[in-house]
Amino acid sequence: NFSRVTEFILLGLSNTREMQVVFFTTFFLAYLMVLLGNLLIIVTVTTDPKLSSPMYFLLCNLSFIDICCTSVTFPRMLVDLLSQRKVIAFEDCIAQLFFLHFVGASEMFLLTVMTYDRYTAICKPLHYMVIMSRQVCWVLVSACWAGGFLHSIVQTLLTIQLPFCGPNIIDSYFCDVPPVIRLACTDIYVTEWLMASNSGLISLVCFLVLVTSYMFILVTVRVRFTEGHWKALSTCASHVMVITIFFVPCIFIYLRPFSTFPSDKHICVIYTVFPPVMNPLIYTLRNDEVKVSMWKLWKRC
Repeated sequence: NFSRVTEFILLGLSNTREMQVVFFTTFFLAYLMVLLGNLLIIVTVTTDPKLSSPMYFLLCNLSFIDICCTSVTFPRMLVDLLSQRKVIAFEDCIAQLFFLHFVGASEMFLLTVMTYDRYTAICKPLHYMVIMSRQVCWVLVSACWAGGFLHSIVQTLLTIQLPFCGPNIIDSYFCDVPPVIRLACTDIYVTEWLMASNSGLISLVCFLVLVTSYMFILVTVRVRFTEGHWKALSTCASHVMVITIFFVPCIFIYLRPFSTFPSDKHICVIYTVFPPVMNPLIYTLRNDEVKVSMWKLWKRC
């Protein structure tokens, strides 16, 4: 008899009560840092006319995406850490999967655009304001969101067309494509290859483009070695660290179909928690202009 699954059970990160309390405290503080830090960046950039360059416009969009990305998984995870039975409805699971890939892919594309912005500013400084005009920035950001939506809708359609009629236990703390499609009551050989060619290749291509761009920046800095270029190199090094933490786990999770490991859910913590927490620190504490604007905003308040 065919019976459609109406809910999924999330196993979470740990079964012990003590570890659940530790995880709840840690992730609650991390979520507060993400919200407060990124909201502070958005308010600072939008209220200070001096921060009107393309770099800060893109940074403001990155902060908004980080808030959206963490809000897709963190609230549900925090509630489940305090619950005895971690149950999520089928429709809520699909919605979480859709929005996670929507904002996640949009962030990948936006990070690529931000790297292009840094490449233009360092390697072609005289043409920077012409190449990265406000109109161009709006087009690039809109393309990032459109690309994220297109990627996510493909992932979602491939998932909801599968029959779910038996197992409903997800060994993770949120609904994602790899653990969900493995619960389908059918052969998912073709689906897994389509998923890998979508999510996996997008992650890999964006990461390679980012690394290549920073290599060009490094070559330019070595040729035109000045104090300003040394500061730019220091900033780029921190950016490379953040994108490595974000992209490498994504490539590991999404570019290998037909296999799963118990540690996958802990690897997911790396790219869902650390980059949103680190972005405000990397892009503000290392930027004197933003710190001065924040101090002015504090004095006005």
